[in-house]
This record gives sequence, structure tokens and C-alpha cells, in this order.
Amino acid sequence: MLKLHYAPRTISVAVALALEEVGAPHELVLVDFASAAQTKPDYHKINPKGRVPALETPDGILTETGALLEYVAPALVPDNPFQAAKMRELMCYLNGTMHPHHAHRLRGERWADKESSFEDMRQKTPMRVAECCAYLAEQLPHMPFPLGEMQVVSDAYLFVVLSWLDGDGVDIADYPGLADFQARMENRASVKAIRDKGML
Repeated sequence: MLKLHYAPRTISVAVALALEEVGAPHELVLVDFASAAQTKPDYHKINPKGRVPALETPDGILTETGALLEYVAPALVPDNPFQAAKMRELMCYLNGTMHPHHAHRLRGERWADKESSFEDMRQKTPMRVAECCAYLAEQLPHMPFPLGEMQVVSDAYLFVVLSWLDGDGVDIADYPGLADFQARMENRASVKAIRDKGML
């Protein structure tokens, strides 16, 4: 059975959502960030990066959200090479650009040492995340696959990242297309299941 190491309200929830969506048997293992469990030797045996998610599989351990999503839900990866590349392009943008802007608000110590620098990053977050939302609002209608119907694993990634907007000081209502995507995702049984588990 697959074993997902996760923390609530982190990007690891996207993998839990995909597992629910495809009905894959799995076990959830909480990594308690409040006690800094991700920094301890026991967890470093699972993921030496000290991050979530990590997925124990019959063949070994996998890390990095995009890789895990494709592993647990291969049927949600388009057969068409261009469509698959566009899906990965979206996930790479979320991972490499939008997620770090969000993380600057919460984990400034990854990039700087002075508290004044942390505050600078926190103040910058709403502007940078809003820029990402504007980009997504412009680009998503041109994706070569439907969005918000979990036909591609990038829906799970996007849904979780957008769930952070309120905390980042960005109102999703300013981006009607993104708000519509979130509303449609909220109606899915898989999203309701992970909400019931307190993961979002």
C-alpha cells in the first residue's frame, strides 16, 4: 500500500487529493510541523530534504509533488504529448514561481537571516502572488484540456496553491476564472473527503 507523508495545508495535500480522486488505497502519515518533525532524523530517513510530500511505494520512496501526482494518477496525464507538456508547464510554474512567493511569507529563513528581511518578504508576498494570479487568469483559458474536472493531475496542484490566497492577502474574487475553478473543485467528492480529514 502507498504511504503518504503529509502536513495539512501544504502542497502535499494535492497528492492526497489525487489519491482520493483515483481511489488508490493509501495510508496517511502526519508530519507534525508544529513539533518540527520534518527536521528530525526519523523523518530524514524518509525524506532527507525535510519537506513534504514523501510517498512510500513498493519500489521505494518518491518526493516532489509533480512526480508524485503523475505516479499516483497516471490516468490523469494526457496521452497527447503537447497536452501533457502543457500540464507539466503549469505544474512547473506553480512549483517554481507561485509556491516560492507564498513561502516567502512563511519561511523567510530559507532566504535570509535578519528579521527585517523576513518582514520585507512578508510585505512583498501579496503583490507577487497577485501577479501570479493575473498570469494564471490569462493563461488557463488557453490550456488544451478542461480545468476543474480532475481530468489532469495539475488540477489538484492548482487547487491547493489557490487555497492559500486568502492567507497571502489576495482575494480570489478579483480573478473570476480562478474563483470558478475553485468552486467547481470544491464540489468534487475527493475535495470534500480531504476537507473532512482536516487537511485543508
